[in-house]
Amino acid sequence: MTGNRLEQEINLSVCSRIVSWITLILLLTGCAHDPSSVQVRELRLPPKVSSGSHIVRDGETLFSIAWLYSRDFIELAAINGIRQPYTIFPGQHVNLTPSSYVSRSSSPVRKSTTTSSKSYVVKKKPVKTADKTERLSNISSWHWPANGKVVRMYNNGNGLNKGIDIRGKLGEPVSAAATGEVVYAGSELAGYGKLIIMKHNNSYLSAYAHNKELLVREGDSVKAGQKIAEIGSTGTTEPKLHFEIRHNGKPVDPMRFLPER
Repeated sequence: MTGNRLEQEINLSVCSRIVSWITLILLLTGCAHDPSSVQVRELRLPPKVSSGSHIVRDGETLFSIAWLYSRDFIELAAINGIRQPYTIFPGQHVNLTPSSYVSRSSSPVRKSTTTSSKSYVVKKKPVKTADKTERLSNISSWHWPANGKVVRMYNNGNGLNKGIDIRGKLGEPVSAAATGEVVYAGSELAGYGKLIIMKHNNSYLSAYAHNKELLVREGDSVKAGQKIAEIGSTGTTEPKLHFEIRHNGKPVDPMRFLPER
């Protein structure tokens, strides 16, 4: 009797495992064939988006959101009625639909000649900002942000590469490509690792991605050639600097602006 009972228990255990495996396979198969069973709340690396809204997360700025969606920060500010110094809050909905936006060419968005280019998310208390004169109406020259070899060129077709990749070693310096102000420094944008975004004037922004260390903070004024970070491999598989320039929110080829070397 003891042998029969032991055999029955073994059989029940085997059957239980088989049922569990069958259940798991059915669940996986169902998910694979039923996309509606998976809910995606927010796409962190979307293509250019011209409708809907973005829910602000802790650490994001208006500039980083505009960068994420390949949009002009002035456009997003105008659509959402966000005035200088472009303060936004976690949980705030940023409208991406340009229906109420008047383009730069048809009507100026700004009436004042002064601006503060800081864009903060308020975490605990409001950030104190001071207005300052826009000092960079034109960029006289651009500088190379790193000394390494360009290993991947700009190719904006289908969003393949919106900038250039410069090979480097861990800890090598990353320099500001032009004088400007840091409007984002963090790692909230998926795929960029530790990222710095700089505002050079009302039309041009530049970005420095995959850094090991960030040596500047949001709101810092930086001179061309000043060290702002160290080359790293955050958000990528090898040490390199990913460098982008955007004009009115749209990616442009950095090689058009950088000097020959």
